[in-house]
Amino acid sequence: MRYFEARKGRIEIIPMIDIMLFLLVFFIMITLRMIPATGISTRLPTSSNAQVLPKTPLVVELRGDGSVRFHDRAVSLTQLEQQLAQNDPSHTQVILAGAKSVTLQQLVAVMDACRHAGISQLGIATRAGPP
Repeated sequence: MRYFEARKGRIEIIPMIDIMLFLLVFFIMITLRMIPATGISTRLPTSSNAQVLPKTPLVVELRGDGSVRFHDRAVSLTQLEQQLAQNDPSHTQVILAGAKSVTLQQLVAVMDACRHAGISQLGIATRAGPP
């Protein structure tokens, strides 16, 4: 008579947890792809010797129209010099991120403003390109 006893059905929960975890990860990945990446919208020049810096430096952006941006605000060269002078010049790194159309004179003018503020560690942002 044991063979004819009715057994209660069991719901396995472990496979359901696996599926729910997979769906959660899938939706998180899709959501992250839908959020646009924020950053500086410039077309950097390329270099075969591009390196990643270990510390987060201050970024000065030179736009193609001749404007200079620092901390997401348009500044003049004297304002840039004053704001950079507020930092500790011996430990401050400044990266100049310029568009391809920036002239050498504009780059040198910003470098001079950084030097007058006491900044000695300057770099130029580039994209990795073909060797």
